[in-house]
Order: sequence, then structure tokens, then C-alpha cells
Amino acid sequence: MVRWIMHVDMDAFFAAVEVLDNPALRGLPVIVGGQSLRGVVSTCSYEARRYGVHSAMPMALAHKLCPEGIYLPGRMERYKEVSRQIMSIFHDLSPLVEQLSIDEAFLDVSGMERLYGGPEQAGRLAKRRIKEEVGLTASVGLAPNKFLAKMASDLHKPDGFTVITHEHARAFIAPLPVTKIFGIGAAAQKELLQVGIDCIGQLSVADAGVLRRIFGKNAERVRLLACGLDDRPVTPDSEPKSIGRETTFERDLLDKESCRRHILELSGMVGYRLRRKGYYGHTLTLKVKYTDFRTITRSITSESDISSDEDIYALAVRLLEQVPLQKGVRLLGIAVAGLGSGQPLGLGFEEDAKRQRRSDVTDKLKARFGEQIIFLGAFSLIVIELEAC
Repeated sequence: MVRWIMHVDMDAFFAAVEVLDNPALRGLPVIVGGQSLRGVVSTCSYEARRYGVHSAMPMALAHKLCPEGIYLPGRMERYKEVSRQIMSIFHDLSPLVEQLSIDEAFLDVSGMERLYGGPEQAGRLAKRRIKEEVGLTASVGLAPNKFLAKMASDLHKPDGFTVITHEHARAFIAPLPVTKIFGIGAAAQKELLQVGIDCIGQLSVADAGVLRRIFGKNAERVRLLACGLDDRPVTPDSEPKSIGRETTFERDLLDKESCRRHILELSGMVGYRLRRKGYYGHTLTLKVKYTDFRTITRSITSESDISSDEDIYALAVRLLEQVPLQKGVRLLGIAVAGLGSGQPLGLGFEEDAKRQRRSDVTDKLKARFGEQIIFLGAFSLIVIELEAC
């Protein structure tokens, strides 16, 4: 059976939903994101992109580039509601749907000729139903595999429709820049240019030693992608790889004590999310973004299961000691990976039981009043307060 993968990506999703709900915004530069000048752009309309605004841009820079823009804080619950409508359409079209994010998904439409007449008809049906039933436009890519399908959906946005056939896949991507391959950023591109490689076709026939020097253990994966090869299946309802939380600060943090206080809050948020979803983890990563936007990460792996706020905090603080603070810190983030599900394995000591009781109490409070209703100001103090409840 010939394999056909569809990638559907909504166009400027958050901004498009805002225009859908308020047609007076149509044709205007709509910018959705954090409203403080330290916030970042989540999504912007294509009208705003003409000014140079793009996702993940600092909001302060967006205001400079587009002072007449319509700046909105975002309504995540509304976006989730619309996303559920869209994903429902996908599940009508194929039993194999892998949701990548709130606004994009892969569908395996192999062997569905009797239902739709062919993969192209399935793709056009997806676009038509999203437009008619939801009121939004989507860009669709159809190809033999995930890599090519995602690349195809991005080529002619917005409202695009691109098919890469099995026979012409390698020739189709050969003239495209190497940065079209996910994971090849500015640094790798610079190294490739130094050896005369600037397009995917050249990369596909490059010397193996050159690729190993630039990409290390990922060299073979990069070469296969450059040849248009990707055997990853569409995996429905895939489990999360990590659970985390990060915060951008109104003012830079200038000392370790300030960082520790915010790590304490983040630890409580991440711990609650882990336990609420029934997960524990083994690897904790601390993310630090400086005032000049340089970002570093530090990771540590624990032999025991991580799920309590205290364990997360203790590991994160150990990592913080490895981080230099010559410059101010504008963002901190914590993520727990290496996830497992079920009851985490403790050491069986009395302290484990106490931690479990504390977690139960704080989780009930957060479930009832919201995630930010309580933070552990000091673990020794909170023990007394919670055990008195």
C-alpha cells in the first residue's frame, strides 16, 4: 500500500480566532501575546507579519515595528474550544490522527481511495470542512512521510495546499535551503556554507565525515531527511515527553536568592501538573534566559521518581548553582522528562508519607481554587500549616 501522510496547520491560529469572533478586526494587524513589554508574541495575523512581527518576538519589539497593531492578551480556553472542533473533523477523516499542538496534526490517509477517491481529495475535504464548519483557513501538505508533509504545508501559507508525490519527492526538496530541515539552525547553516552546502540536494550527497563533524550522532538522520526519507509512523494520542512551566519576569532577576524564590513557585506548578496527570519523571531541566536573550539549559537525572514539589525544587536549585549570573535573568523554566505513569516509587520512609500528605492537601486546594492559590513559601513552615489542616 502506498503511504500518504497529511499535515494540517492552521493559519495564524490565535489571531484568526480573534478575527472570527470579532469581524471588525479583519484586515488589521492583530497581535496576540503577553501584554507587558517583557511578554512575547504568541501569534500574529499576516497583516502584522508585513511589519516584521513574528511569533516568539519580544512584545516590546513588536510595538516598535507595528505601533498601530491591535494587541490582545489571548483567550486560551476559547482557542482550545475551537481546536477541539478541528480535531473532531480530523478524527472523522482518519482513524490515525497525531495532534502535534493546539493547531496542527498529522493524519495517515493511506489506502483511503474508496472513501475519498484519493489523498488529494481527502486533503481538500479537510480544508473545506474546516472552512465551512469552523470558519477558519488551514494549510495542508500531502506527502509520503511526516517530514515531507510538514514541509509541504509550510510552503504556500496561508490557505495553502501542496502535494509532494513519491516519484518527485527528492527532486522537489533538492533546491530548498537546508534550514527547511528541522533542527538545522543558523550555526549549522554557517558551517554547511563553509563547505559549499546551501541546499538540501547538496546535503543529501555530502561526505559522511563532513556531516558527522557538523551534526555528530544526528548525521545519518539529517542525511536521510535530505534524501526525503522518514519512516516515523503517525502515532495517535501520543504521551507527553515532558511537563514543565516557565515564567518571563517584568524586571530582570539579578541574584540567586531571587531566582530561588521563583524556582520555588515553578516547582509547585510543575509538581501539581505531574500529579494531576498521573505522571512522575526522572530528568529535570532548568532553563535560564538572560536579558540579552541568550538561553542556557542544565539537566540532572535522579535515580528515584520525581513528582513532589520538594524533589523538583531541590534538583532545580542544584542546577541553579551551576548557572552564572553575570547578566540579569529575564526567564526561568523547569521541565521534568523521562516520564512514567502510576504511583511513584519512594524509599518507604516516613518522610515519603509526609510528602504525599502535603501533596494531597495542596493539590486539593489548587484543584478547587486554581493552580496559583498556594505556593510553598518554605517547606519547613508549610509542613506545620498543612498537617494542621
